[in-house]
Amino acid sequence: MTNQENTDLTVGEAGITLTVRLIRSFEHRTIKHVVFHDVDRKQSVGDFIGLIRNEIKTRPGLPPPFRIHPYDTIKISHQPFGAKTSDPVINKENDEELLLKNDDSLKQCNIVNETELSFFVIEDYKTYQQNPTLTW
Repeated sequence: MTNQENTDLTVGEAGITLTVRLIRSFEHRTIKHVVFHDVDRKQSVGDFIGLIRNEIKTRPGLPPPFRIHPYDTIKISHQPFGAKTSDPVINKENDEELLLKNDDSLKQCNIVNETELSFFVIEDYKTYQQNPTLTW
């Protein structure tokens, strides 16, 4: 990675752009992408979860089922210049590294500009992990 690319990834300490994939159903592949601009990397993951929950309640164009779903966990889906998973819903591996802890800051979790995060219910994820079938 060049110095220019590295500088572009962090865009200072504040002001990064993140895409959050709201996963309502793993089995049915019910996913909506929501983009957040000017996110402060110093805030905790728990604070960011609160911000997401508040924002999706009033975000235009987001169907009501996505607004009221009880999301509780964030996992890194993809980082810029990184490999993507072949699973169409979520990367089911590396949970120790990719599941974010509420008390850590986004910076401590190595969240950089243009990182893609998945937001979901952990129990649904565990069920999907054990039996990753898709229903059409």
